[in-house]
Amino acid sequence: MSFHGGGWWAYISHDEKSERPAISRALLYRVWDFARPYRRKIIGLIFTILLITGLTLLSPLLLRQLIDVAIPQQNVALLTVLAFGMVAIPLVNGLIGIWQRKLNSEIGEGVIYDLRRGLYEHMQRMSLRFFTGTRTGELMSRLNNDVIGAQRAISETIVTIVTNIIFIGSSMSLMLLLDWRLTLLGLVILPLFVLPARRIGRRLRGAAPPIIGTQCRNECDDE
Repeated sequence: MSFHGGGWWAYISHDEKSERPAISRALLYRVWDFARPYRRKIIGLIFTILLITGLTLLSPLLLRQLIDVAIPQQNVALLTVLAFGMVAIPLVNGLIGIWQRKLNSEIGEGVIYDLRRGLYEHMQRMSLRFFTGTRTGELMSRLNNDVIGAQRAISETIVTIVTNIIFIGSSMSLMLLLDWRLTLLGLVILPLFVLPARRIGRRLRGAAPPIIGTQCRNECDDE
């Protein structure tokens, strides 16, 4: 059982030029089995993402009304309401963000606890030959590094992906409603930001495997 064989290592060391690993329906069902006990909290987490996204997109609309309507017309009442809204939105977003982090932590830590317990129970059923043929450092790397990587994927990566999808979709819809020509112009220059980000991402991914491999060897040498 080698640490380099799969798990989080397989994701980090994956080369984009090689064949992408298959994600089967059975794998998705297995992941859902771990997340199923927390489905209510997952729904709550998605709800907080929607709230924060909506309030974030509301801020520029308030600023638009402030510049285009309230100030030119010297409408003090409207100016007061808009100013109050622009101050209240960050405060409300902060409170919702606290709730979001609480749900995120509960989901991530709960799933990781179940995963660690499942791994431990599985190891208890393994034969003596498995333990004599596997180095202790490799087992510790599985129980520590791979599970920590899964925790980061659940509590950070997945939430970030969902947030970005919702925010980008909502932003694009709003921009198209306001001015579709300006939206198309923004899409034209979008590759100028995406391509450098992908290049940096490839470099970071290339630097990660040697670091994790060294850590694994150190744990094996310490046994």
